Amino acid sequence: MRLWLKDSERRPDPLPARTDARKALFVGTLLWLVALGAALIAHWTAPPASGAASAPGAGWGLWCTLIGVGLGLGGLTWVQLRRR
Repeated sequence: MRLWLKDSERRPDPLPARTDARKALFVGTLLWLVALGAALIAHWTAPPASGAASAPGAGWGLWCTLIGVGLGLGGLTWVQLRRR
């Protein structure tokens, strides 16, 4: 097998495959929503004696999942607008 081919030996590049990114974005956003629900339950049900809910930096999981949901919704909007 040769590493380099002459231009005359190369085949043309295939056309890009048409895909529907809405399904993947919807499933990803749905998973972020499930993670947000789990993070909210964990945040609200943490025993006060453990100090886990009141510790500095304890809300990063909530913010992470909120940002994930926001990016997913933004991606869905972007893909939908590009289809028109």
